[in-house]
Amino acid sequence: MSHQSELIADDIEAYLAEHERKDLLRFLTCGSVDDGKSTLIGRLLHDSKMIYEDQLALLEADSTTQGSAGDAVDLALLTDGLKAEREQGITIDVAYRYFSTAKRKFIIADTPGHEQYTRNMVTGASNCQLAIILVDARYGVQAQTKRHSYIASLLGIRNVVVAINKMDLVDWSEDRYNEICEEYREFTKSLELINPYFLPMSALLGDNVVDKGDNLNWFDGNPLMAHLETVDVEAGVDLENFRMPVQLVTRPNLDFRGFAGTIASGVIRPGDEVVSLPSGVSSKVARIVTFDGDLDVAGPGRAITVTLEDEIDVSRGDLLVKADSKPLRAHDVDAMIVWMAEAKMEPGRQYLLRSSNGVNNASITAIRHRIDINTLESEHADSLALNDIAMCGISSEGELLFDAYNTNRQTGSFVLVDRMTNATVAAGMITGASSTWDRAPEAGLIRQVSEITPAERSVRYGQQPLTVLLTGLTAAGKSTIATALERELFDRGKVSIRLDGENVRMGISRDLGFSAQERSENLRRVSEVARLANNQGVIAIAALVAPRSEVRDRARDLIGDERYIEVFVDTPLTVCKDRDPEGLYAAAERGDIPMFPGVSATYERPTNADLTVDTSVQSTQDCVSAILSLLGDRGFLRG
Repeated sequence: MSHQSELIADDIEAYLAEHERKDLLRFLTCGSVDDGKSTLIGRLLHDSKMIYEDQLALLEADSTTQGSAGDAVDLALLTDGLKAEREQGITIDVAYRYFSTAKRKFIIADTPGHEQYTRNMVTGASNCQLAIILVDARYGVQAQTKRHSYIASLLGIRNVVVAINKMDLVDWSEDRYNEICEEYREFTKSLELINPYFLPMSALLGDNVVDKGDNLNWFDGNPLMAHLETVDVEAGVDLENFRMPVQLVTRPNLDFRGFAGTIASGVIRPGDEVVSLPSGVSSKVARIVTFDGDLDVAGPGRAITVTLEDEIDVSRGDLLVKADSKPLRAHDVDAMIVWMAEAKMEPGRQYLLRSSNGVNNASITAIRHRIDINTLESEHADSLALNDIAMCGISSEGELLFDAYNTNRQTGSFVLVDRMTNATVAAGMITGASSTWDRAPEAGLIRQVSEITPAERSVRYGQQPLTVLLTGLTAAGKSTIATALERELFDRGKVSIRLDGENVRMGISRDLGFSAQERSENLRRVSEVARLANNQGVIAIAALVAPRSEVRDRARDLIGDERYIEVFVDTPLTVCKDRDPEGLYAAAERGDIPMFPGVSATYERPTNADLTVDTSVQSTQDCVSAILSLLGDRGFLRG
């Protein structure tokens, strides 16, 4: 439904043109059972005068027989359309509503709160740009609140409104509001949510929904409608890496052959060189055709038909990209999946994998770990049950063309479909190509053994081999400590090798970026080099951010716990930002550097470090002395 405008009567074409220029916000409501999601949507539409008179009359009639709001109109019935929903007073299916205001167009997805219907919430959230997570002021943050918040983060929804509802039932208490805000912040501090907007409200009475009302004068923020009309939903849109999955090859006559699809990311212009994948054949864009005429430029979300200067083979399911920004390619990927079937998932079974570049036979090869939704901790799992969320290894018969989901939601997502029933059993978000940590060496290779024994090397060098990993945030002081430690060991007559993060990136890891998967591979390569050095009796000193604890534990296992020392350089983030000589933190905060630990990505603090130092209160020499003292106590150094 659209807002009323004088242009409708005076100049309908001008009104339609104005309406077309408005941007569109897709948002969903979610949270625990009976937090007031459907009532909120009903109130939003009612108070903004987006309900037709006949709808309102029917709503008033239904409220007398099926409502749960006493003598008042039960606005929840506006979206609870299923008979079972009205009987039980809950949302089961996803209900969609469209409306517009003078500033913006909206599509609302009202998703269910019951854990049993979490899969429906995933479906509703998959295309949304903003999530309204409702919290009952009486009960605070519940398990389903946590589950939905985690899924919103997992699905890449960065705009989050935490609507603390039913404030009328806690006497409009500001203290209670602050308690819930702190509880929610504590839970989500490790999630990649962009500064959740906290909003006290009463959906039943209307306070802070469309109008501020009279009961929350202590709150100085905007009501919900004003926030929805002004929130920036374009932040983070990728305009650099062009991706267009080909959905249809059109050939209306012998003189026209076009490739139709919706642009997932990036910008395209006539004359740009594009590559068709997986074939790798290139051509230049001749025209960008739409129903309303040719375009000079097209960007994300635009449905277009592209014609090319050359007659190259492009088929449905292919991916058009620019030559200088190709996606990743792999048969084996790691992905976070939400299991959506009643039957348990066990690794090895065959499924159909549907993604932006077609359908492939695939299987889940391994469950890396399952997420405990209450603590967000990783836990071991041999199978997955309904609504479980886990990191899994996926193997596809056909090569997958993809981007990491956190950089492109369309090319980084997929669903798994049961081959027998055709039912969707899981939704997946690709993190990257499967880690080479688990890849076995090629058959037939034999590890060569040196004729020099470890004991001989120990006597010659006066040391036991080990690897020292210095981990911490950028600008924490890792490289400075590593350099000073190398100097001190050399002056004592010891033999060591320093593997500095930047030096490694300029050599053996020059082909890697900075996604979580690529950071993992970088540490694997460094660990392999360190292990080779240790086998030659040499001390290895590695200085890397290495933000994920799971990956650091893999390094410990690869090198061997008996000759691995982890030093956590625990310098405060504020100090790291102040001393950052290259301005990386400022660039990350502007959004120029994605997935930057400490700003736009999480750094997981070590819980089992062998030593912790802090360069904001300790000198470099103090840190080096502490490391040398630890090495001496553990018998790695003699003399």
